[in-house]
Amino acid sequence: MQYEFLRTESEYQDALRRLDTLTGAPPGSPEGDELQALLDLVAAYEDDHFPED
Repeated sequence: MQYEFLRTESEYQDALRRLDTLTGAPPGSPEGDELQALLDLVAAYEDDHFPED
């Protein structure tokens, strides 16, 4: 999965599904790096689309 930004709900949902498969990946591994990148993208998407009151 290669995204610079999550722009759509579909991309967001794809990222969440991918996170499920990457959970527990060792830090520093390719999967761990992808996990961290996706966590950052999901957090940014949620900040933009689901602001806290």
